Amino acid sequence: MIILGLFLPFVGTALGAAMVFFMRSRLQSALHQFLLGFACGVMLAASIWSLLLPSLALAEGCRLSFLPASIGFLCGIAFLIFLEHLTERLPSLGEVQSPVGGSFRQTMLLVLAVTLHNIPEGMAVGVALAAARENAGIAMSGALALSAGIAIQNLPEGAIIAMPLRSEGYSKGASFGCGVLSGVVEPVFGALTLLFTAWITAALPYLLSFAAGAMVYVVAADLLPEAQREKPSFAAMCGLAAGFVLMMILDVCLS
Repeated sequence: MIILGLFLPFVGTALGAAMVFFMRSRLQSALHQFLLGFACGVMLAASIWSLLLPSLALAEGCRLSFLPASIGFLCGIAFLIFLEHLTERLPSLGEVQSPVGGSFRQTMLLVLAVTLHNIPEGMAVGVALAAARENAGIAMSGALALSAGIAIQNLPEGAIIAMPLRSEGYSKGASFGCGVLSGVVEPVFGALTLLFTAWITAALPYLLSFAAGAMVYVVAADLLPEAQREKPSFAAMCGLAAGFVLMMILDVCLS
């Protein structure tokens, strides 16, 4: 049951990434804009409901309960700014082009942001499974329900990596592989949390908000400007609204 709980979120990410196999090799401009906007909406909603709100909830009872979320969020943005400057100083990274335009840096920032988001989700599953194993206020069925809920949330997250990559000209296999790799961290960090629950749990508020800051930065600095590069940007805004609402509903209903 513990192994099942650890791997369910990863399966959700992989299934979402597998949607790329049903795509055409090239997408119309409007659909490409919609997918990028959809990715922005999913990441913004996940940043709020999956990361920042749980971070604040975990810090309740502390005198400055907002501090862990604030520190983690700012550190997440600062980390991505540092990566931006690093790639600009390394021409081998900053100048590599995707098959039909766009940079390797933008692609890797998107993968990194979703991967960072998946780390605290895997740790949350690990904490729930550890509590169920020790009969500490949660049943194993409850821990598995949390894992299944995160797996469902991960369906659009796997897709928002694989589908834009495919639309940029990457092969279906490479696009699927990037989507799957972003979810590998979940069972890994879930298992680590099971082993070191007492030490890692205290850092969860910071880790959750750190991932939120990273995701918001990628949306603001890369995805949204790219989605609006071609005018009109009506498709991008529709995608953003659809992605945000869908992820909000999933987070609220499955939390």
